[in-house]
Amino acid sequence: MGIINYYNISHAEVFVFDDFLIKQVKEGVKIDLEETEELKLILEEHFKNKKMVYISNRVTSYSVNPLVYKEVEKMSNLVAIAVIPNDLKMRQSAEFEKQFFNKPFEIFNNLTDAINWVEKIV
Repeated sequence: MGIINYYNISHAEVFVFDDFLIKQVKEGVKIDLEETEELKLILEEHFKNKKMVYISNRVTSYSVNPLVYKEVEKMSNLVAIAVIPNDLKMRQSAEFEKQFFNKPFEIFNNLTDAINWVEKIV
């Protein structure tokens, strides 16, 4: 389960693995539809016709327009989202965002638990 590829894109670092990717958004960024388009390009390149899970490792403070989840939900190969919040405020934001996504969306305390969950989902 080694890393396949690494991207340092405009708003985040993305680590691509076989069945999932880990995205760490940069401090102070606002995630909106434009950033979602960048994610789509990475998914198309590495996960075309293959199920995968998106892991959001929230190590910095940033905001998310919850409406992006409706767009992300349309990605047929994206089967679930895992979020690892860094603090209580981030956890509360993730709980709110969860309402906008109609596929599995789980919140974890650490990256290891999230990756173990991915193995069950995919």
